[in-house]
Amino acid sequence: MKTIAGNKYLINKDNLITIDSVSLKTLLEGCKTPIMVFLESKIRDNIQTFNKIFNSVFSNYEGFYSFKANFLPDICSIIQSEGIGAEIVGIPELNLALRLGYSSDKIIAGGPYLPDQFIEKCVLNDVREIIIYNINDIKRVNEISEKYGKSQNLCLRINSQKFGSKLGIVLDAKTLSKLEKILQDCKTICLKTILSHRATQMNNFEQFRINLENVTHAYTQLKNSGIKVDNINLGGGFPEAVVIPEIQLKKIALRLKEYLDLLEINVNQIYFEPGRYFVGDAGIFLTEIIKVTDDRWIFLNIGNNICPKFARCSLRFYNATKINASHKFKTSIAGIIPTDQDILVKDYFFTQSLDEGDVVIITNVGAYTLTFSNRFPYSLPPIFLVSGTNVKKIFDPIVDSDFSLR
Repeated sequence: MKTIAGNKYLINKDNLITIDSVSLKTLLEGCKTPIMVFLESKIRDNIQTFNKIFNSVFSNYEGFYSFKANFLPDICSIIQSEGIGAEIVGIPELNLALRLGYSSDKIIAGGPYLPDQFIEKCVLNDVREIIIYNINDIKRVNEISEKYGKSQNLCLRINSQKFGSKLGIVLDAKTLSKLEKILQDCKTICLKTILSHRATQMNNFEQFRINLENVTHAYTQLKNSGIKVDNINLGGGFPEAVVIPEIQLKKIALRLKEYLDLLEINVNQIYFEPGRYFVGDAGIFLTEIIKVTDDRWIFLNIGNNICPKFARCSLRFYNATKINASHKFKTSIAGIIPTDQDILVKDYFFTQSLDEGDVVIITNVGAYTLTFSNRFPYSLPPIFLVSGTNVKKIFDPIVDSDFSLR
């Protein structure tokens, strides 16, 4: 028995592939490719592993799931049932979180675009914090909070200082002075937390250290200006769970704690916002080869329309039809968008024999593929949720017009 892509819920035994406890053959019966499959047990495993590690290291840890990684209601509901909060960026995600039963105190909301309607809905629903990317937005939140007789907690997004990033606030002397005055004038808001998020697919401590250094430097700047914050939020950036071993994740958590202790930074709570780590390796595509060229290019019946490079997934490709054959022959894989740019991967080690109709498994597609997909003029794939022997269709392109938020 062998696992596929290191995922214990993808098994090859005696040339029979099972997805959790459901055979690949059963999944494909009566359903043409492409289809997308999510593994509920893998999502729960990932959350429980992350919580176990970070709760053992930080007495004040709290986790929030970034809805933008995957906003399918069934997926978000699973995560909510594990006690994880929600990090959302707009009204549709806020509506979904509330509809799924996320407690208002478990929702942090905001982004670079904060329309009045969004601020109002956050304030009226008493979300834990509104994330501020532009200090001028503080005054707008204050006005709306005052209008409704509410008090609203805020989180300040600090610029990551990475490659000229424009997201978030640079705390220079001028900005600090302006911030002090705004906070003095605004009586219905309270700055509780500062946030820094540096990158995605961070797999070593150095990347996390730079991010932590950025947020602790901002913490000290604010403290020296007489502005006290209670919490720090280190965002997400973790790779798919199958990519980062548990021992490596524990090592990163321990070194982050050591660094905080060394700097004598004492906060009430430390937040993390895993998105990709929770759901990335819980998603797979089942697709098939529709064309083979003499120079070892194969074309699949999906492409960047639904598996976009912009999602930055750690893609792995397997010829399920010839799963026991050696995957050691360089092959380039393209999609179905009518442009030469629709390339999923070049010179990837694949099977020597390539035939039209071969079923291909693409792993690690659970995060950001749906949110960054551009659809193109093709039907969206059916989406299934597998848990043990149970298979549930959670999106049907014939019945459902789209899987976007409403």
